[in-house]
Amino acid sequence: METLRLYHTGFQVIEKPDLLAGRKNADFGQGFYLSNNEEFSRRWARQHKGMTTYLNTYELDPEGLRIKRFVRDAEWFEYIFANRADRPDQLTDYDVIMGPIANDTIYDTWGILTSGWLSSEQALRVLKKGNPYEQIVIKSEKALAALRFTGADPLSPEEIAGYRQTVHAEEEQFQKELAELLAAIDEPEQ
Repeated sequence: METLRLYHTGFQVIEKPDLLAGRKNADFGQGFYLSNNEEFSRRWARQHKGMTTYLNTYELDPEGLRIKRFVRDAEWFEYIFANRADRPDQLTDYDVIMGPIANDTIYDTWGILTSGWLSSEQALRVLKKGNPYEQIVIKSEKALAALRFTGADPLSPEEIAGYRQTVHAEEEQFQKELAELLAAIDEPEQ
């Protein structure tokens, strides 16, 4: 596997990430979350009065790292929900975890997924809707040592506003698709 170019957007230049700064109940547990998609990382940009927003850029040399790669399947679903329930991380022997971002993180569908209205299979169908943006999570000190900071670019308020419009349009499309899926799930079987 070749060197990966990765991105993280936030209000700080992060030359030395902290593995313990992230939430334990995030999709892939505690770690430093990045994306391999620069455009998507820019979409996560937010504005806060008096603060500068940065797109931090890194390179990860995967040589010798133990990497777990997920796809949108039942194993991925179970791992995400175990982490969300704050159960002990079952993949602590991996240095890096890669896989799709659960769409409830992007589109705020967590309430639907945890309402008890959907079975696990139906919730997985909901999580599979939308673009399969990928996240890469640095989980170990060994992986952190293989991650090299290459720079940070400030994002202008105008850029951020443009990206937020893109996200809004994408979310509207997602909500239409979600409504169609939920209507189909709710229909009685013939």
